[in-house]
Amino acid sequence: MKELQIIADIHTDFPEKFGIPRQSGLVEGATGTIVFRPAYRSKEAVRGLNGFSHIWLIWGFSEAERENWSATVKPPRLGGRKRMGIFATRSPHRPNPIALSAVKLEEILMDEKLGTILKVSGVDMLDGTPIYDIKPYLPYADSYPDALAGFGGEVYDHKLSVVFPEELLHKLPKEKQDSAIVLLSQDPRTAYIHDESRIWGVFYAGFNIRFYVAGEVLTVVEVGEQYS
Repeated sequence: MKELQIIADIHTDFPEKFGIPRQSGLVEGATGTIVFRPAYRSKEAVRGLNGFSHIWLIWGFSEAERENWSATVKPPRLGGRKRMGIFATRSPHRPNPIALSAVKLEEILMDEKLGTILKVSGVDMLDGTPIYDIKPYLPYADSYPDALAGFGGEVYDHKLSVVFPEELLHKLPKEKQDSAIVLLSQDPRTAYIHDESRIWGVFYAGFNIRFYVAGEVLTVVEVGEQYS
């Protein structure tokens, strides 16, 4: 069997795993730029792709590779204490560290040096994540509105109220403000740690957003540059 080839890399606003949306599409304003590797920079390879609103990305968990795998994992959204079968979860610690995400195709650009570039939104990937394949999303075949969500549906609707003082919010670029609020509302904390005195930090779009959570309310206390 032929070894998988990395065809592209995606650049996002997430420099570390903590805080990345747990699924694609949950933060619509989370954007990414897909840059093809030199061998795949043919404009012919994307002919017809502009007719699709969404695409599938097949990508690699580049920071989750392990020599061994476990048949069960503890999903964070179940409190990190209850075990589920690996194939009943989307845990990154898999026999093969690959994943798929459905993202919105915002724009196809041509760059003199980099060739074809894809602008996408709704990403859930670390900056620099390798892309193995791209396929068009077909609503008639890929969407099952009546599908059951198993235990995943039990935690989907959990949202926090976000208090983001205006003087802090305005430190972020205007186009990143709404997506930052949505990201925080989804509770990026480690699920089994509920210390209300703890100050957490999420790196997003070049900024370190620091916050605490009391009950169901997340309050932002500081916004600093990522490397300050």
